[in-house]
Amino acid sequence: MTIGQEYKIIVTGTMGAGKTTAIGAISDVTVVSTEAANSDQAAYAKASTTVALDYGEIKLEGGDRVRLYGTPGQQRFSFMWGILAKGALGLILLIDNSSPTPLEDLGRFLTAFDELAQNGAVVVGITHRDVTAGPTMGQYQEVLSSRGLSLPVFSIDGREREHILLMVDALLSSIEAFE
Repeated sequence: MTIGQEYKIIVTGTMGAGKTTAIGAISDVTVVSTEAANSDQAAYAKASTTVALDYGEIKLEGGDRVRLYGTPGQQRFSFMWGILAKGALGLILLIDNSSPTPLEDLGRFLTAFDELAQNGAVVVGITHRDVTAGPTMGQYQEVLSSRGLSLPVFSIDGREREHILLMVDALLSSIEAFE
């Protein structure tokens, strides 16, 4: 019996961007989640939030597996970002377009995961574009360009399996192109 390759991908981004939902939309196994009651309702009005990690996986043809690790979105849990990023092949970065500061959020996460971004191992998904018209996709591209980055940016719904699988495919293609 041959054991296939295993690939580690991080799913990160702002609180409420849909990280847990996205992992659940594509995972072939029951998602392990560390959701807890949100004690910071002033910052983001949602009932629960990830406090350590989410875990899911995708089984590929030939026995390969993509392991998905979701990070907490709150800055106070940012110590988990570096822990989870160790050994990661790439990063799916989700930004909530309806956040008060989505462009700044993008910059903050790009800085936190700079090594992966510089290696072209990042794709960006903008969620909740149906809630607010701005910023535009062009403005997100401008932030990337100002950092010397050329990364794929998608407008997505984290509940849609096809949207998330498209991001995984784009990420794996980007990584292959940089090898």
